[in-house]
Amino acid sequence: MTYCIAIKLNAGLVFLSDSRTNAGLDQINSFRKMMIYEKQDDRFMALLSAGNLSISQSVRELLQTMTIRDDATGEVLTIWNAKSMFDATRVLGAAVRHVYDRDGMALKRAGVDFNVSMLFGGQIRGEGMRLFQVYSAGNFIEATAETPYFQIGEAKYGKPVLDRVLTPDLPLDEAAKCALVSMDSTLKSNLSVGLPLDLAVYDIDSLRCDKLMCIDEDNPYFQMLRGNWGKRLREVFDSIEDPQWFGGNSTVPLVMDKPSPIKKITTPEEKLI
Repeated sequence: MTYCIAIKLNAGLVFLSDSRTNAGLDQINSFRKMMIYEKQDDRFMALLSAGNLSISQSVRELLQTMTIRDDATGEVLTIWNAKSMFDATRVLGAAVRHVYDRDGMALKRAGVDFNVSMLFGGQIRGEGMRLFQVYSAGNFIEATAETPYFQIGEAKYGKPVLDRVLTPDLPLDEAAKCALVSMDSTLKSNLSVGLPLDLAVYDIDSLRCDKLMCIDEDNPYFQMLRGNWGKRLREVFDSIEDPQWFGGNSTVPLVMDKPSPIKKITTPEEKLI
């Protein structure tokens, strides 16, 4: 499995992915799931992938040279000449469908689902930043101010902190910290997600990414974050008052007259209704 996060804020974009791939307990490997496409002063794009590794690698290979024809102008579009991230994402969707047309039936005969999901975001000169989630059918949705982030892979463990912290006006460094906490929660709860991590932080209108790094188990900042998050979480938990079952001196009683507690069944003949 894998876990990838992409965040779109007023200040820029944050991308984070793990690198663990497993096909059973005795076949655990590392494959990078982030790709950066950059033409300085013209465009920056980041692609994160989850799902079947052979499918995602094929899509990534095709994406660099894939073309589609614009119905309105007849122009041949690639990710390198598209004038909008929407059109670049259409090229990505076409690459996904091409791999399905080529390999889908063979995979089905082998009992393998065509399973791939991708996060694709960036900025092209002349328009604002955009972020998309692309599905196995090649269709996609776009992030909005109400939903400023996407996750793919093992998303459930790291979702709560993102929902509580992320807002469009959050500074990029805080968003990167939030993404790393989300990843740490996932690493703690799921062995199919693992180090090293790839992190990219993009500043709006820069059309280049200078904050690009690989984080392994020896990274001092990530070690500090993991230790402090676990410690502070426990401290906050301990600071919350325990439930008072029978009144006591609590100002926030757990037991109240209404609503009534669930009815007990005490004999074989008794019915709930």
